[in-house]
Amino acid sequence: MTTSDHDHGPAAQGRVLVVDDELTTLKNLRRILEKEGYQVSTYSNPVRSLELLKRETFDILLSDLHMPHLDGLELLDQAKLIAPGLEVIIITGYASLDGAVEATKKGAYHFLAKPFTPEQVRRVVAEALGLKQTREAAQNLELQEGQSEEGALVIGRSPQMRRVAEVIAQIAPTDCNVLIMGESGTGKELAARAIHTQSQCAQGPFVAFNCAALNAELMENELFGHEKGAYTGAGDTKAGLLEAAQGGTIFLDEIGEMPLAMQVKLLRALQEREVLRVGGTQAVSLQVRVVAATARDLKAEVNQGAFRQDLYYRLNVVSLMLPRLAERGDDIQLLAYYFLGLFNRRMDKQVRGIDPRAMELLTSYAYPGNVRELANIVERAVALCRQEMITERDLPPDLATVELASFSRPDTESPTLEKLERRYIEHILEITGGVRTRAADILGIDRVSLWRKIKKYGLE
Repeated sequence: MTTSDHDHGPAAQGRVLVVDDELTTLKNLRRILEKEGYQVSTYSNPVRSLELLKRETFDILLSDLHMPHLDGLELLDQAKLIAPGLEVIIITGYASLDGAVEATKKGAYHFLAKPFTPEQVRRVVAEALGLKQTREAAQNLELQEGQSEEGALVIGRSPQMRRVAEVIAQIAPTDCNVLIMGESGTGKELAARAIHTQSQCAQGPFVAFNCAALNAELMENELFGHEKGAYTGAGDTKAGLLEAAQGGTIFLDEIGEMPLAMQVKLLRALQEREVLRVGGTQAVSLQVRVVAATARDLKAEVNQGAFRQDLYYRLNVVSLMLPRLAERGDDIQLLAYYFLGLFNRRMDKQVRGIDPRAMELLTSYAYPGNVRELANIVERAVALCRQEMITERDLPPDLATVELASFSRPDTESPTLEKLERRYIEHILEITGGVRTRAADILGIDRVSLWRKIKKYGLE
């Protein structure tokens, strides 16, 4: 029996298909959901509901577990074959909770236990719809960014990231130098790439250089190049990275790590718009846009004499501050699903989603390593997952217990900074599977420093 074939609510937020052999339940659910603005179609016959699902598109399926002709688990299986993106919520009595748990393992979003309240219905349906929209946004993100892992880090729906996108759009068409600030893992290089791709020199090269990677002598050779015979072993003339970036953008990452001696030489190159190769006498004219980045407080470094004030002002014509991931709200869920799709493809896996408890852990974590840490956590989860959904046990075991952001409980002793550092390094080594290069990257330190800390804390 069909109570309604084509039903529409006012100002609909999404389309919901409700299937239950109890007419009273159908009536109650219709009233609750239509009041929230959903378009609702209700069926007491699950077989006929599948016929509608083949013809029309729905966001949510709300189904009873025990029904004649076709039970909720069978309906779930067939509905998912017809509409893989459909979010399913199972309705069940307390005596049948085991069946509801089984449904979630098979891909249902959640379950509603009878008797349920209108508030429970509203909450679960709204969360399921939000999840569906987030997954679709993540898929669109993959298309927009050419399925690039890096592209996702400069896109988000949070107000903070919308503001970042606005600033990038404003400054990209100019040729002024830009200083990008933000913690390690927030996506500073990716913001630099976004500036480059939206600039007038987008057809030119984008050249990235990490100022923390080399000593002053090697850095000079890398940035400025050398003439043939400039030093022992210089058998040929070599153009530096500043020349290689001609007509494009050079990205100077970790600019705060640049030695003072090199800062003087870089400043001259930027002021004169020319570069002199090591051992050379003829300057080469430069037409390069400079985007620099740092996780340090460069203004404080200037005050302490660790960074040249004149270079600071030369680089900081326009500044861009990237927010911490923990400040970006719903972007955590969006990026989690983005990385889920990315690592599914890389590992040739078919993990369909992240269950509510696992997502709760992901969204409540502080992410000291920012987006880079989230990517590592999701990669690990996809590798470990043996079901359709990522669950709590696929996440790092200490994700719920590592609390670095708050120590406000008066009944607990505040840990020392050394204990915190040990705990966090141990956590990062866990989520990276002990790969020290990746752990050092998340921690924002070099591998030698990480090795020393591992020895210090006995974490071998």
